[in-house]
Amino acid sequence: MKIAVMGASQGVGLELVKLALAEGHEVTALARDAAKQVMSEPGLTLVVGDIRDPSTVGSVVSGKDAVCICVGIPPTRKPVDVFSEGTRQVLATMKNTPGIKLIAITGIGAGDSKGHGGFFYDRIINPLLLGTIYLDKNRQEALIKASGATWMIVRPGFLTNGPRTGMYRVIDDLTNLTAGKISRADVADFMLKELRNPSHFGKTPLLCYA
Repeated sequence: MKIAVMGASQGVGLELVKLALAEGHEVTALARDAAKQVMSEPGLTLVVGDIRDPSTVGSVVSGKDAVCICVGIPPTRKPVDVFSEGTRQVLATMKNTPGIKLIAITGIGAGDSKGHGGFFYDRIINPLLLGTIYLDKNRQEALIKASGATWMIVRPGFLTNGPRTGMYRVIDDLTNLTAGKISRADVADFMLKELRNPSHFGKTPLLCYA
């Protein structure tokens, strides 16, 4: 496959780039910071730029089989628009590429996953440190759901730097659920499995170990 990874310099995005290349896919990786070189590997094209820039997004997304939005930012209380505006640009470009699939990473606290992170996260961490981020992730999710694209929104549990195990829960019904941990490598594992054999598109699965 030809895969575009938006937000590829670290976190889930970087793990996805590594795994996709190891499986022989062609990857075009978008990173904000030229100083954070993703890697230099056969099959990888690195683009430095902002996901909110239409020309940059066009060069990364056009002609791909799938685009994966893995953008992340540090905790902030300032207004945030990178998730929604970046997704808006991606969706606009996707209209010119028939059959392209979209996977976007949001997280616990977005959409109907709000209230499923446990007391400390739900009452303290999210509202005090991540409030404006999750307001924008909510806008992002709404744009995706209304787009008419072939989409999936992945909501990982609490991310770790643990290994890829392939052993995790994929949860669609959050009733009585409190999210657990999941490694970034296993989130990438799930994303690639879904691109090969789709089973959760049109859904918002939560991933965790327990």
